[in-house]
Formats: sequence, structure tokens, C-alpha cells
Amino acid sequence: MNKPLRKVGITMLVMVMLLLANATYIQVFKADAYRTDPRNQRVLLDEYARQRGQIVSAGGAVLAGTATTTDRLKYQRTYADGPLYAPVTGYYSIRYGAGGLERTEDDFLNGSDPRLFVRRLSDMITGRDPGGGNVRLTINPAVQKAAYDLMTQRGYTGAVVAMEPKTGRILALVSTPSYDPSKLASHDGGAQQSAWTVNNADPGQPMLDRAISQTYPPGSTFKIVTGSAELNDGGTPDTPVSNAPNVTLPGTNVTLENYNGEICPGTTFAAALAHSCNVPFATFAGQLGKDKLTKTAANFGIGQADLTVPMKVAQSTVGALDSQGALYQSGIGQRDVRLTPLQDCLLSATIANGGMAMKPQLVDALLAPDLSTIEGFSPAELTGTAALSQTNAGIMRDMMIQSESFTAGKGKNPALKIASKTGTAEHGTDSKNTPPHAWYTAFAPSDNPQIAVSVIVENGGTRGLDATGGSVSAEIGRAAIAALLGGG
Repeated sequence: MNKPLRKVGITMLVMVMLLLANATYIQVFKADAYRTDPRNQRVLLDEYARQRGQIVSAGGAVLAGTATTTDRLKYQRTYADGPLYAPVTGYYSIRYGAGGLERTEDDFLNGSDPRLFVRRLSDMITGRDPGGGNVRLTINPAVQKAAYDLMTQRGYTGAVVAMEPKTGRILALVSTPSYDPSKLASHDGGAQQSAWTVNNADPGQPMLDRAISQTYPPGSTFKIVTGSAELNDGGTPDTPVSNAPNVTLPGTNVTLENYNGEICPGTTFAAALAHSCNVPFATFAGQLGKDKLTKTAANFGIGQADLTVPMKVAQSTVGALDSQGALYQSGIGQRDVRLTPLQDCLLSATIANGGMAMKPQLVDALLAPDLSTIEGFSPAELTGTAALSQTNAGIMRDMMIQSESFTAGKGKNPALKIASKTGTAEHGTDSKNTPPHAWYTAFAPSDNPQIAVSVIVENGGTRGLDATGGSVSAEIGRAAIAALLGGG
């Protein structure tokens, strides 16, 4: 064989080997990734030939179901009260794939999950139409609706999360503004595209799940963490504190003030929390130091990068804490501290549960098509280490009860024994002239906690620069609590 032919032969052999290697890589190593990719329309078309499983609430209300059609796709996804539950269900679209719970539980809902193998085998033998499994959630429709309705009636942008402190079961997951996943489930491609375009062009970002995917400065709700760290370090409700209206940040000429530059009404730790005085908690953080504050925060769950519910939750953080000035500012939930509303709810839930954070969970059980339970939910500790002792959690609870007694806002009811903490969080490049985020985190009944809740209203809602957690967010949290406990 002459030299040119030999070169051509070698080149062709190399090309064939590369093609074989690429085919092997795609078919063996990347097959599952391509199969589960939401953009894989071939898989979606196959799925539309069988009935997708339902997503139901804790009480059995169908949040996402299927309806038969007369077009080439046999089934269409349907959503009851779509905008109300969109942050919970997500969407399922022939053009845009799946999002939210529809995506994280897709294998089970479409019937391809290995746990449904016996059912699929039985369907083949008996000739029954194959179907997907059902997902039962922990969501309480009354709590979800009470929080959503009030947020939308007020025109607020923000989020509400409620959970059961002893188990971590999520009772409500609200994000406003919201969107209607039914429009994305349409079999009309033009209607799908129009809804997708409108949703993504909306400056209100209705498809952003603010409850778990967005982090915010928590403001004074973070004083639960700083206060817990102080109790862990030997502090007591009677620990003396400064009632000065401001304090100079160490190493700077910058002053940190109490709200409106006011003198703190008391000179004890308990009074400082009840009246949300900034100077004492900034000082606590500076005295505690980075390691102690970070350790306590971590035991509340702050900093976890792999938290899922089962949708992925954005990572909360206390920031670098790289100077005394940073510690002072972070001690009151400012500087670089960022929490999701879910994590903020965990602050109250952890105190309510005697100091132990429980892993938040949205899925109560996975059910077969015949509604028999395939896998149930078991409560689990979030970090395995208590954020504070039961004794200190009881002390923090009592101080939060006092905080609630001084908190203004609508929805107060003596029958609802609430322990709470508000927050008014500065943000933006010109924080003094930017309406603050308004927070409220609480649990009830304070003597036998059954619900913990966190509310954030972005940019002060309708109150602008005058917004506070009490005047804006407290009524939302109280409404959610009342929906579960009565008295609303």
C-alpha cells in the first residue's frame, strides 16, 4: 500500500473509532441525562400517551391532575387554582418541559420510577393502560389560601412559608406575584409560547419561587440567631445591655442606630429583643465573634448548600464576617446576611421545637395509581445538632412572646398565643432612601407549637419608607396561623 492510501486509511480508522467512542458515551454514560432532560420532546410525547399521576394536598385535594383530550396528545395536565399553588406544583409543558415539583418528581409522576416497576409489569400482563404514581403533599390548603389571598389582595410582592415545627412538614409555600401553569400546559403551541413570553417579560418575575429560590437580608428576624448564640454563651434575659441610640462600628467612623435613632426602652437582653433594639445585638455579635455566631447559625440550617424539599433551596449565608464592623452589622441581619423565606421560617420553627431544626419537607407520601402508599414521609433532624438547648429555647420563646405583645399590625387575636419577631431590612445601593423589606416570623400556640410561619413583603409593600414588619407583614402571618388554629 502506498503512503497516501495508508494515511487515508489511518485517518478513516481514527474517525470510525471516534464515532464509536462518541456513540458509546451518548448511549451508555449520557443516556439517562438525555432521557430526563426536560427539553427532550420525544420523551414528553411518549409521556402524553399515558395518564400522569396527580399531585394532591394533605387533605386529598387535587392540585395537579390530567384530562383526556381529542387531539393527538391523549392527556393534558390540569391545575386547580393554578396561581395559588404554582410555587408548589411548578408546571408541565410539552414545549418548555417541567419545573418545580413536576420536574423533581417527574419519574414517579410519569410512571418510569423503579418503585413502580411491579405496577408497570402488572399493566403489561393485564393490558391496563399504564399510568404514573401520585404525589401527596404536606400542604394545608386553608393555610396556603389564607396567606396567598391576603398577599394578592394587598398587592404585595414577596413570599410566605409555614411549617409544622415538630416534623418540618411544609404547610404553605406562597410566592407572589404568581402565574397560571395551566396556560403552559395547553396543547396549543402558540398559547404556550405566549404565556411563557408574558411570564418571563413581567418585571414582577411571577415564575420566580421567592419562598425557596430567593435570598434577602433578614433584618431583625436574625436577632433570633444572634440572641440564641448569646444564650449559648451564657447570657440570660437579665443580661445588661446598653440603651444608647447608636454605636460606632469598630475601626470606622460609621454609626449603627436603633430604629429611628431611638433610645432602647430597656437595659436588659429581654427588653432589647422585645423592642428590637439594634445596638445590643450588634454588640452581642461583636463580643461573640465569628466562630460562635457562625456555629449557631449553621445549627439553624444557615449555610447548607444541598437543602432540597425536594426542589432545590437557595443557600442562605451569614457572609464573610471578616471584621468587627461586619460582625456588628451582621448581628442585626444586615451586611451580607441573606436568608430564604424558608430558612427564616426555620428560625421560628427551631425555637418552637425546643432548639432542634427539622428538615423541611413538601412531599408527604408517594402513592401508587391505586393510591396505596409506596413510600411515606419520616421526620428528620436538619443538622443533627441543636441550635440551642431546650432551656434556652424556652427562654427565647418567652422573649418572642414579649416581642409579639409590642408588635403592631392587623390580625391580633388574644386567642392566638403567638411568639414572634419582626424585621425591617435595609437593602439596595441607597438603603436609607429605598423602602425596606418587611419581615415577620412567628409560631403558635406558644405553649404547644403547631405552626411556624415567615412572611416577607418586598420593598415595604404599599407603605414605602414607613414600612415595618409589624405594620406590613404581621397580619399575613397571623392570618396563616389563624387558618390552621381558628380565630381568623
